[in-house]
Amino acid sequence: MKSRFIDSEIIYTGKQLAPSWIYKNYWIKGDAIVSFIGECNLTIDDMVDIEDYLNNSPIYSKNMLSFIIEHFNMPLLEGVARQRLFMCIVKEVIESYLPKGQTIMRKGDDLFYNGGKLSVSICTKSITSVLMHIGINIDTEGVPVKAAGLQSDMGFSNVKEIAEDIMNKYILECEQITFASTKVRGVY
Repeated sequence: MKSRFIDSEIIYTGKQLAPSWIYKNYWIKGDAIVSFIGECNLTIDDMVDIEDYLNNSPIYSKNMLSFIIEHFNMPLLEGVARQRLFMCIVKEVIESYLPKGQTIMRKGDDLFYNGGKLSVSICTKSITSVLMHIGINIDTEGVPVKAAGLQSDMGFSNVKEIAEDIMNKYILECEQITFASTKVRGVY
């Protein structure tokens, strides 16, 4: 699995949650994770989450750290489990940058800080792969719900460093999962 932090600003619209978007745009073939910073402007028509669609809940953030993850040859249920694993890693990494005693709460695939929603997260299946988008608020200006942000609430200015730390830990975890599945003998 390969990763890249994309230095150019990208507005996340949901169109990036498409098969081989990473390969088509950044020449990274196979399982991959990329991250970037930019506005998140997800209208109802581009929603993958049917509950958000039915509740007419568009997603907006003026400044968000986004991750796009693509895994090939994986069923959706395993993809959702990997999404939850990713959110646990995000929680651990961000907490490691916080002052001692400050914590983040995880409810399913959502993260909260001091009662504010820190993240958005979705996992879906394409015809060829499992796709995930995870967004972490950097600033909370214009967010339509009570929110928290890496910069506005936690004072972090090193968002790229945090993103790279998260991606590296996720890749290591995925490699260790694969290795763990190869080091055991079958039982009868």
